[in-house]
Amino acid sequence: MYKAYFTSFGAFLSVYVLRAAKSLKYNTDKEKMSEKKGRKEEVVTREYTINLHRRLHSCTFKKKAPKAIKEIRKFAEKAMGTKDVRVDVKLNKQIWSRGIRGPPRRIRVRVARKRNDDEDAKEEFFSLVTVAEIPAEGLSGLGTKVIDEED
Repeated sequence: MYKAYFTSFGAFLSVYVLRAAKSLKYNTDKEKMSEKKGRKEEVVTREYTINLHRRLHSCTFKKKAPKAIKEIRKFAEKAMGTKDVRVDVKLNKQIWSRGIRGPPRRIRVRVARKRNDDEDAKEEFFSLVTVAEIPAEGLSGLGTKVIDEED
């Protein structure tokens, strides 16, 4: 009984010490934490290549195009850190162009994080996903590209 009490107290003590060490670490790294927070709060546009084939593998035929749209939304939400994701009509048409069963294997998209101008909006930012121009050479070798806004 005494040994069990000592073991549990030792476990409690070690957890307490670890939590204290973590809080000290976070207090000293406040500059890094604020920089990280600031990155997600700027307006930016990037181009990505999304591999839909990998995301739709083993998906039922009659659910492929709707699932592709959902996966694009999920990708943009993760990449831009916004819950509000809006898909452009042209992107939707391109996904559905070969029917419900045959969405493209890869797609090049332009994701823009923009400010929400509505006063009653839940989120401060939203993401707009549009189709990017595909070069003549194809999609191979293209990475993520940051686009400078001219407007």
